[in-house]
Amino acid sequence: MKWLDRMVEGSARSLAKRTSRRSVVGYLGALLVGATAAPLLPVARGATPAPASKPDDKKKKVDDPTSCDYWRHCAIDGYLCGCCGGTQDTCPPGTTMSAVTWVGTCHNPLDGKDYVISYNDCCGKSTCGRCMCNRNERDTPLYIPFQSNDYNWCSGNGKTNVPYHCSTARIVSVAK
Repeated sequence: MKWLDRMVEGSARSLAKRTSRRSVVGYLGALLVGATAAPLLPVARGATPAPASKPDDKKKKVDDPTSCDYWRHCAIDGYLCGCCGGTQDTCPPGTTMSAVTWVGTCHNPLDGKDYVISYNDCCGKSTCGRCMCNRNERDTPLYIPFQSNDYNWCSGNGKTNVPYHCSTARIVSVAK
């Protein structure tokens, strides 16, 4: 055990030669301040999954345009314009519809038909922050852009740094 005593004594003396008491106290103070500031960091509450819904609730939400379970929202990624002052087809006042879009095919359980849905972003205001939905049915990677919901479609309006506000889900046609 003498070798362990010599090793600990040698490393303690080496540390004492390289540092001062003030620096050790400074490091401990910074550690304490950092530990007390940790609860103040932001928390991603929007990333928390929604509570599981009951089967009866699912039927009600399939026809509610402000719900992520609404049938048109099968490939949406963003805030619903229906919750932000617009509708499924129109942007809220003060925003403009993106010139480019991504598309998806969604099944309407109420009439049993499939529809081609055009998802347009509404741009020009800061993010709405209400009714966030991220459904990725038949979503494709970014290198197939017109079927990818992860692309910034507001950049297609010809201006740079145009803020995203919300997304619409417009019916284009019945899928064949």
